[in-house]
Amino acid sequence: MSKTKLIVNNNGSLKIEGEFEIVDSTGKAYGLGGRTAVSICRCGRSANKPFCDGAHKGHFEHAA
Repeated sequence: MSKTKLIVNNNGSLKIEGEFEIVDSTGKAYGLGGRTAVSICRCGRSANKPFCDGAHKGHFEHAA
């Protein structure tokens, strides 16, 4: 198993790299299509939650 890395970006998303699975509150897995890196929304503005769509730009300030 490869190492999983979580990167907290300034003024933006949480980036996950490596081998991982993301599940919703009921335990249902999101289909990641084999991706080994995704960005997770932490501002709440994304139309594609839990994934980041860049909607935070200019509306979210938070240092890592």
